[in-house]
Amino acid sequence: MGKKKNKNKGQRGIAAALATFQGDSMAIDTENTSIQLSTAPTDSELTPTTSSDSLKRPCPEDDNEDGGGWQTIENGRPVKKFKKIPGQESKRYPGIHFSTQARLFSKINVSSLRDLILYIFADGAAPQWVSVKHRPEFRKIVAVMVPGLDEAMFKKGLDFAAYTGPPPGQATSGGAPDPDEYYPRELKKELLPEVLQPFADMFPHLWPVKAPGDDKYGKLHSPMQAMLTAPVPKNKGVGVQPASEPNGWKNQRTRITEFLASNEELMENGFPVHPAMLKPGEKRDNFKDPEGWVHTRIENLEDGKVPEGDVQQGSVTAGREVYALDCEMCVTGEAEYSLTRISLVAWDGSVVLDELVKPDKPIIDYVTRFSGITKEMIDPVNTTLKDIQARLLGILGPKSILLGHSLDSDLKALKLAHPFIVDTSLLFPHPRGFPLKQSLKYLAQKFLNREVQKAGEAGHDSIEDAKTCLDLVKRKCEKGKAWGAGESQGENLFKRLARAGTAYRSTAGPEATGGAPVGKTSAAIDWGDVSRSAGNAATVTISCKSDAEVEAGILRAVKGDPDGLEVPGGGVDFVWARMRELEALQGWWNRNKLVPEDAGGPPAEKEGNEKEEEKEDDVVVSPLETCLKMLGERLKRIYDNLPPCTAFIVYTGTGDPREMSRLQAMQAQFKKEYNTPGSKWDQLSVQWTDREDQALRQALKVARSGIGFIGVK
Repeated sequence: MGKKKNKNKGQRGIAAALATFQGDSMAIDTENTSIQLSTAPTDSELTPTTSSDSLKRPCPEDDNEDGGGWQTIENGRPVKKFKKIPGQESKRYPGIHFSTQARLFSKINVSSLRDLILYIFADGAAPQWVSVKHRPEFRKIVAVMVPGLDEAMFKKGLDFAAYTGPPPGQATSGGAPDPDEYYPRELKKELLPEVLQPFADMFPHLWPVKAPGDDKYGKLHSPMQAMLTAPVPKNKGVGVQPASEPNGWKNQRTRITEFLASNEELMENGFPVHPAMLKPGEKRDNFKDPEGWVHTRIENLEDGKVPEGDVQQGSVTAGREVYALDCEMCVTGEAEYSLTRISLVAWDGSVVLDELVKPDKPIIDYVTRFSGITKEMIDPVNTTLKDIQARLLGILGPKSILLGHSLDSDLKALKLAHPFIVDTSLLFPHPRGFPLKQSLKYLAQKFLNREVQKAGEAGHDSIEDAKTCLDLVKRKCEKGKAWGAGESQGENLFKRLARAGTAYRSTAGPEATGGAPVGKTSAAIDWGDVSRSAGNAATVTISCKSDAEVEAGILRAVKGDPDGLEVPGGGVDFVWARMRELEALQGWWNRNKLVPEDAGGPPAEKEGNEKEEEKEDDVVVSPLETCLKMLGERLKRIYDNLPPCTAFIVYTGTGDPREMSRLQAMQAQFKKEYNTPGSKWDQLSVQWTDREDQALRQALKVARSGIGFIGVK
C-alpha cells in the first residue's frame, strides 16, 4: 500500500509541474492518470471525456494544417478526428475565384462546370479558368439548371412586359474571340433589375456559358447530357464499360411495334420513301419508283396492324414477322457502292437468306477490311440485284418489320423501300445527336457485353451483325423504352462521384490526409419521372411537378431525412436539380417531344397562348417579371439554407432556342418534300436557300449562348 501511495504521489508531482508550466490551461484525472491540455478552448471544444479517453496537443505539423484543437488518445493511439467547419473569416475557408490572370481564352461551356464539380469532389483535373481555394474544405455542391434566363434580362431598366428575347448581337460574333464576350461580368446589385437583385447577394459574377452543339450541322446538343455525362479517364479502366441498371430498376416488357420509326424519323434520316408513307392525294396516286427501285406490296400503313385477338399474350412481336437485315457493299464508282452480300435473319435467329450478289458494274474496290468480300468470292456468282429484290418482295409483306443498324444504307444498296423499320442507331442515339451515330461494335460492347467485328482485315460478317441487331432489339423489348436511352460514350456523373468521390482530412479525419477515394452520395431532382432519366444513377431521386417541389427537394437532399431512410442523415454530398417554370413561360420547353400523359410535362398553356398580367400596388406586372421574382426568391431561400462551405452553381444550359427550332422544323419539312419521289423544287411548300441556312447558323449561336453563376455559401 505504501508503494501505491508513493506512486500516486509521484503522479501528482508530475501534474503539479505541468500546471506550473501550463498555468490554468489544463485538467487532471489523477485516478486514471489521464492528462488533458488545450490552448484557450472554445465552448464547443469543452466536451466531457470518459476515463478511457485522453486528449493531447497535436503535433506541430497538424497544428499548422488545422489551426490546433484537441486530439483524442485511446489506449495510446490517436483517434480519427474530424476538423471543425471553418468560419467565413478563417484563412482556410473554401472559395472559387476569378482573376484576369486566369487562362481563359474563350467562353466556358457546360462541361467546364461539370469538370469543376469533378475537381472539387472526385478525380477531375484542376480548372484553369478559375482558382479553387482550399478544395478539401468543401462540404457539399449544389447545381441548379434554370433554362429561360438570359443575359439581357440582367440590364437595369428592362421592360419585362415588352421583352421578347435576347438581341441578335448577344450571340458570339465571328472573327477572333473578344475577351468582352467570354470574360465574366461583375454583378452589382444597384445595376440589376429589382427582381434579379438576389443574384448579386449570392454570386460575384455572371458567366457566359456556351451550350453544347454542332455549328456544322446546325444542331444544339443536350446540356443535361453534357452536365451529367463525364468522360472516362484514359488511365481508368480498359475498353467500353458494360451498361448497368440503376438501383430499383424494373423491366417493362414492351412490344417491338413501340420502337417503329415514324415517317418523319425515316425521312429525316434519309430512308427511301415508300408510297404508304405519303398522305392520300395526288402525290401518292402518281407515285413512281425511281429507275431500278422497288417497294414492298403495302397499300396502307394500317395493313400492318394485327388484331389484338390474334396476338399471343405476352408476345413482344405483336403478331408481326420480324427480320434483321445486314448488307455488305463494294465500291463500283466515285462515291458509289453496290450490293455484294445480303443476310436476312428471322426473330428466332434462323438464317432466312444469305447470298452473294454480283453488281452490274465492275468493282473498283472490294473494301475487304470492312465488307469481308474478295474477288475470289464474287467471280463465280451469278445472282443479281434484281434476283434479290424479287426474293425480298416474296418474303416481306404488310406484317413484316425490318430491323438493322443504319438500315438506310442497306435499303439504298438494295434499292428497296419498306415502311416498317426498327433501327438500332435510332434506338440508341449518339449523345451529341444526329447526324452522329454510335457504332454497332460499341453498342454490342455496351449493352450486350459482346465483342463483334473482330475479324480485322478479314472484314465484317453480315450474319453476325444482323444477329447483334436482333439481340439489341430483343433486350430493349424485355427491359423497356428507357433502357439504354440515357447511356452514352462516357460515365454517368453520379456514378463517377460514387466511384471516385474523394474525401480529405477536413471531412474524413487523418486517414484521408492527401485525399482518399470514399465515394460521394448524390441526389437528382427534376420534373417528371427522374428514375427514367440520367438522374436514375443518383443515390436519391426526387420527382417533381413544380418548381416549389424542386426547391423543397433540394433542401431535403441537402439536410437529409430525420430517420435517414430515403435521404441519408446529414444530406447528400452533391445535388443536381432543374427548375422549369421559367422555361415553360418563355416557350423554350419543346412540347413536341412530350406525350400528353407525361407527368413531367410543362404547365398547360392558357387558351390563345395568352399570359395574364398581375397587379401589384395598382402597377401592372408582367408574367415574366413575376416568374423571375419567384425564381430569385427560391434560389435565395435555397442559398440561405445551405450549410457553410457549399459550392452553389446555377446555369441555364442553353440560350433562347425558339428561332433555331423554327428554322430546323422548316428545314426538316423542306427535306421531307424534296426527297419525295416526283416532287418539283419550285412546287415545294417551303424553300431552303443559303439565306435560310445563314439564318439557322445565327439562331444556333443565340441558342448556344447560355449563362451561369458560381458562388460559395
